[in-house]
Amino acid sequence: MTVHFIGAGPGAPDLLTLRGRDLIAASPVCLYAGSLVPPELLSHCPPGARIVNTAPLDLDAIIADIAAAHALGQDVARLHSGDLSIWSAMGEQLRRLRAMAIPFTITPGVPAFAAAAAALEAELTLPQLSQSLILTRTPGRASAMPTAESLAHFAVTRATLAIHLSIHNLARVVADLTPAYGADCPVAVVWRASWPDQRIVRATLATIEAAVAGGLERTALILVGHVLEAQDFTESSLYAPGYDRRFRPQDAMSRFAEPGA
Repeated sequence: MTVHFIGAGPGAPDLLTLRGRDLIAASPVCLYAGSLVPPELLSHCPPGARIVNTAPLDLDAIIADIAAAHALGQDVARLHSGDLSIWSAMGEQLRRLRAMAIPFTITPGVPAFAAAAAALEAELTLPQLSQSLILTRTPGRASAMPTAESLAHFAVTRATLAIHLSIHNLARVVADLTPAYGADCPVAVVWRASWPDQRIVRATLATIEAAVAGGLERTALILVGHVLEAQDFTESSLYAPGYDRRFRPQDAMSRFAEPGA
């Protein structure tokens, strides 16, 4: 028996990985976060599968369901939205499963920031503008932020920011970032990225609060950075005609050239 933690992706049912789909199809028990995981993914469950929406359950109840499946020798597909590596509450489940000697696997999923970037038709790292992407959030009721991980600290880098779970703190986001990024810095808010009802609001730090005006909540991702509107940026050397690289040596003297070529 194995518990398969599966990143279900950002919302569009066809952004589930093939591995995730196959694990769901092979598991007689499916525990899914019903608040964010699209119900269409449950169509991959085998006939007669026991399907449990964990949204109203606490951690003890979730682990009890897993333990019951373990006692029966039944594999469990444990579906979380997006990717499991960030803000999934997977870590606390794994800690308990390790203590109970219940085996598990982890299958990554498409993260929300990647789906949002695709919706914006944007690369989040552009040469000489930003080569770093910071995934962060603001404090919430469920989780406080470590002192050193404030937006003001991250703003010093002027890197591209993907700010999760923070649309309710938009005024604070603007106040913390404006001194470093400037009031004219582009901002995009993507609500329910990849879902059929996806919405996008583009503005600047100076105008984003008025542009959103309380119309988006909960599952909105805030992206901040000059890469969002940049057109006049330096091209990468990777595909430059004269760039010497392993798969495109420039001449016989290249360190990448085949011996005797």
